[in-house]
Amino acid sequence: MPQYRIWDLHCHLLGVAGRTPEEKMANLLEIADRHGIERLCLFFSSTWSKTPTPEELKTDNDVVMQAMSHWANRTHGFCYVSGEHVDFSLAEMDRCIKHGPMVGIKLWVAKRASERDLDAIIRKASELQAVIFQHTWFKQDGTQYPGESTPLDLVELAKRHPQTHFICGHAGGQWEMGIRAIRALKNVSIELAGSDPTAGFTEMAVRELGPERIIYGSDSAGRSFASQLAKVFGADISEDAKRLIFSENLRRLIEAALRAKKK
Repeated sequence: MPQYRIWDLHCHLLGVAGRTPEEKMANLLEIADRHGIERLCLFFSSTWSKTPTPEELKTDNDVVMQAMSHWANRTHGFCYVSGEHVDFSLAEMDRCIKHGPMVGIKLWVAKRASERDLDAIIRKASELQAVIFQHTWFKQDGTQYPGESTPLDLVELAKRHPQTHFICGHAGGQWEMGIRAIRALKNVSIELAGSDPTAGFTEMAVRELGPERIIYGSDSAGRSFASQLAKVFGADISEDAKRLIFSENLRRLIEAALRAKKK
């Protein structure tokens, strides 16, 4: 089997064994090593509050930075921000990205991506060249969280910021719909994490978007590394496409964020 550099866009410490963030990180990296994964990106890791307070945002970001502290060569952190607390989120981006080790932002729920409350956060992220990850999901059973975005909400945001690149988390859950929703917007990529490794998913994404707009992620520990890696390893796509999806597309975005820190 060909060897690939694999960077995982989407990891959490919730559900990982360990008493401290450092112990959890060590355990997660041990599992990642068994799967040949070189680097992990960490998102909020201590609470699943759907309407986090500023204090909860700060606590989550502190936990991630603590977890990263001994493994700077293996991890990248994403600053947890919220459209409900714009001024605090802007200050937190300065603390964690501009003056700290993080390279991106994570937007979950609380405010839909289509709402203009997020515009100031996106402008700030663009200035910092930060990677922008927006959770999205099409839910057809009435369980959509208040403030939860679909890919169509992200499309509205991306149209307002055409020079800024966005990542559509989970490919919208209903991936056939998600891929088609973002297809026309060249400044939006999709992430493969968080669903079953269904035949045809990655092939459709490559066909409709091109391999340069697809990024591997696992959503561990909520999902296993193995099941999510299978989406790419088992796909009927070229080896060049697999290399782009497994690391090169994400590396390009993260390296831009790292260069911006040196200016």
